[in-house]
Amino acid sequence: MAVNYRTMQCSPESVFAVLADGWLYPGWVVGASRMRDVDATWPATGSTIHHSVGVWPALLDDTTSVLEWDPPRHALLQARGWPIGEAQVAVDVRPQGNGCRVRITEDATAGPGRFVPLFLRDAAISVRNTETLRRLAYLAEGGAGTPQ
Repeated sequence: MAVNYRTMQCSPESVFAVLADGWLYPGWVVGASRMRDVDATWPATGSTIHHSVGVWPALLDDTTSVLEWDPPRHALLQARGWPIGEAQVAVDVRPQGNGCRVRITEDATAGPGRFVPLFLRDAAISVRNTETLRRLAYLAEGGAGTPQ
């Protein structure tokens, strides 16, 4: 299971404001390229966002669903990207000084990605999530997702 951390210069609420705006998903998730729809109930448990992964013209349409939602501390998502498979992604946020510490934990749960040896899978996910957390920090620190 790949685990990444980043200290951000914003409140945990600012991080969750970005997570709560499903339309911002491709802005912080590496590999997501566009949004097609966001359930009206997002980010309630069981709700889904509809996104595409890849680069045009090789785009795959898929979804991500909320399994657990406890703002501003914890979110657990089920991300789908078939034919690669599915992954569970946990985002945990703790206050730290004038900002917060964000941990993202991810591992494949279904599909061919599960059969990649763990040390290779973790290394690839970790590199991707380093950039994912950088993008999330840019959005959260910049006030994205916060009502104006």
